[in-house]
Amino acid sequence: MADKIKVALVGIGKIAVDQHVPSIAASSDWTLAATVSRSGTVDGVPAYTDIHTMLADRPEIKVVSLCLPPVPRFAYAAACLRAGRHVMLEKPPGATLAEVYALKALARDAGQTLFATWHSRMAKGVQAAKAALAGKTIESGHIDWKENVRQWHPYQDWVFEPGGLGVLDPGVNALSILTEILPTPIHLESATLHTPANRQTPVQADVKFLNGITASFDWLKEGSQIWEQRFSTTDGTTVELLEGGNRCIVDGDEQPLTELGEYPALYALMSLLVRSRTSDVDLSPMVHVSDIMTLAHRKTAPAFEWSS
Repeated sequence: MADKIKVALVGIGKIAVDQHVPSIAASSDWTLAATVSRSGTVDGVPAYTDIHTMLADRPEIKVVSLCLPPVPRFAYAAACLRAGRHVMLEKPPGATLAEVYALKALARDAGQTLFATWHSRMAKGVQAAKAALAGKTIESGHIDWKENVRQWHPYQDWVFEPGGLGVLDPGVNALSILTEILPTPIHLESATLHTPANRQTPVQADVKFLNGITASFDWLKEGSQIWEQRFSTTDGTTVELLEGGNRCIVDGDEQPLTELGEYPALYALMSLLVRSRTSDVDLSPMVHVSDIMTLAHRKTAPAFEWSS
């Protein structure tokens, strides 16, 4: 068996602790060799507060996984690539499309792997839905992606700052699934964004795409959270993706699921990319977010406070 790959995890916040750390620990491909964070640490793992110090001190660490918010991520990713490290980007891969294209070119020129991850694409029912829709023509579809920001991003003000995306931060997860499973590309027709009077990014979005596909995104959902997509094709096939893509129902029948969960599957793919020195940088979900931000009508919503 090949030696485990040493990885440094940068940005030890909720997503890193909840998803990245346990996925790395459970993998036969990886070992967590260092962390970089202003405050967070992982027990038993050498901790740094500065990315440049870590890169200088730990030349044996060949992979860096970036979990910090998207706005500062470019500088970290560029520094890692220039230092000869492979880079894994948490979603969305950057604050702008242009900066991710720049990183892609930098990785190519440096001969390093760059992986722009979309964890929801790895949900267990996604590939079954993709297979069911292959070669078919979509007649209609609808996405309901509704969750509570206070539960999933408690007191993380960056999500409401420029570059934080607001409700499109979880919404891009739905769009990453959509762009994976549809047999042909689509583009935006119209959208409406509802932004709190005291914030910079929206808490609700209503979206209409080509081919009769619509989406409703809500970041203020109390009670049961909803992550669902439903499609009908011109030949009468119906496909439902439920529980964030972890259940797939085709024409009323439950479909077999893939084995790995979302983040374990991402690290398994990153291992293959690193060992083959290839990159995976698909920006189609981010393109849709950019289009929504460009084309949407704006409406002012009530002020948002963390304590409701």
